[in-house]
Amino acid sequence: MLMNRRQSLGLSGPTALMATCYPNITPGHALLSHPQQPSAELLKSMKELPKQKNMLLGYPLNMATPPEEFFVWRKELFSAGLNQFGFNNVGNPYAHSHIPFNSHLFERELINRFGTVYGFSQDNIWGFLSNSGTDSNMHGLYMGRTLLRSQTGVMPKIYFTREAHYSIQILTDLLNLEWVVVGTDRDGSMDIDDLERQLKANDNYPALVVATIGTTFKGAVDSIDGIQAKLKGRTAYLHLDAALFGGYLPHTQFAAELLHEIPDEGTGRKVKRYDSIAVSCHKFFGFPAPAGLFITTRANFEMFLTQFGQIHDPEYILQIPGTVTCSRDATKAAEFYFFSSEAAFSKQAADAKSMLDNTSYLLKEMMAHYDYLQPVRANPQSNTIYFRKPSDTVVNRYSLAAMGVEIDKERVPHVHVVVMPHASKEILDRFLTDLGKKRE
Repeated sequence: MLMNRRQSLGLSGPTALMATCYPNITPGHALLSHPQQPSAELLKSMKELPKQKNMLLGYPLNMATPPEEFFVWRKELFSAGLNQFGFNNVGNPYAHSHIPFNSHLFERELINRFGTVYGFSQDNIWGFLSNSGTDSNMHGLYMGRTLLRSQTGVMPKIYFTREAHYSIQILTDLLNLEWVVVGTDRDGSMDIDDLERQLKANDNYPALVVATIGTTFKGAVDSIDGIQAKLKGRTAYLHLDAALFGGYLPHTQFAAELLHEIPDEGTGRKVKRYDSIAVSCHKFFGFPAPAGLFITTRANFEMFLTQFGQIHDPEYILQIPGTVTCSRDATKAAEFYFFSSEAAFSKQAADAKSMLDNTSYLLKEMMAHYDYLQPVRANPQSNTIYFRKPSDTVVNRYSLAAMGVEIDKERVPHVHVVVMPHASKEILDRFLTDLGKKRE
C-alpha cells in the first residue's frame, strides 16, 4: 500500500525510505508473524532424515558420515576465520590473489595431490575446486571449445552419447555447440566404430569429445584409448566426465584406466591420453556439499589463458582468472583438502574395495533369486546394477532412479541400484528381502 505525503513526513528518514521503497512492509510488521514456530517445525522434520539416509540406493551419493577428524578439521578452519567472514577463492589458485582472504594454498595442494593420483606430471598440472561436477564439466568444455576454435578458426562440434550425464546436453546448448550423437555398444559405452564414422562425416570441424567414465544410469565406461585412436591425426580435445568413478577407480586394480599419461611401448616417452578430467566430491568421497575437481595440464591452461585474456579484462582483480566462475567457495576447498591426505586415501581404498565387493554380492543374489528382473552390471569397474522396475513401494522406499531402457526397440521401465560406501550388506539384504515381498 502506498503512503500519502502526511504519513510519509511523520516517519524518520531511514524508516520513510524503507516504507516508500517497500510498500508491503511497514514499521513494526514482522516478515514472519511467528518466526519460531515454522523454524521449529522445519528442523523437526529434518531431524528424521539421518534415520533414513542409508536407505538411499538409487543415486550416487555417499551417505556415510565423514570421520570425526573431518569435523575437528572444520573447527580448526573456523578458528582461522573460515565461515566467520567473507573468504573468497576468486581467480586462478596458482597465481597471486589481490584478495588475501582465500584458501588457495589448500586448493593448489589438493589439486596437486589428486593430479598425482590421476597420473599428471607435477610440473604440468593446473586445476581448481569447482562448485559442482557440472561446473567442472563446464570448464572442460569451455576450455576445449576455446582452444580448438583458436587453433583452427572453426567452432568445434561436440561428440558424446545419449548415455552421458544430462548436464552435457545443457552445457552443449549453453556453449552454442552442435551436438553429434555417437551410438553405444550393448553395455552402454561409446561405440568407437560409430565415433569414427561420425568424425569422418564432420571432417572439416575440430572435435570436442566427452568420454563418460561411468555413465549415469548403466555405469558403462567409454574407452579412452579407443577414442584417442580415432582422434589420431586431427585437431581434438578429449574431456573426461568421471564424476563418480573418478573418485574410486584410482584405488582399485583399474587405476591405470584414468592415468593421464602412459609410456609409449616403443619409445618409452610419455603419451597424453586426455586433456582434462572432472570428478565430483560429493559422490564417492562423501563430502557433505556439492563440489567438483577440475584438473588439466598447465600447458593447456596457459594456451587457454592467452585466449581468455583477450576477451575478459583482468584489471579489476589484478590477474587473468582463467575460471568461468568468478567468486568461488573458499570453505569447500579448505574442507575438501582433508580428503587428500594419505590417511584419507587409505580409507578411500578400503571403501572402494568394500563397495565393489558389495556390488558383486548384490548381483549374485539378484541373479540367484530375482533373475526375472534381468539384473545387469555393465562391467567389473562399475558399482551400478540396473534391472527391470519392481513395485512402486520398493522404488519409493529406496529412492530408486527409474529410466526406460531400449530392449528389442521398445522402452522398458528399469531402475538401478548404485552401491555406495554406506550401502552395507545389511542394507542390501534388507533391499533383497523387500524385493521378494513386493514381487508383482
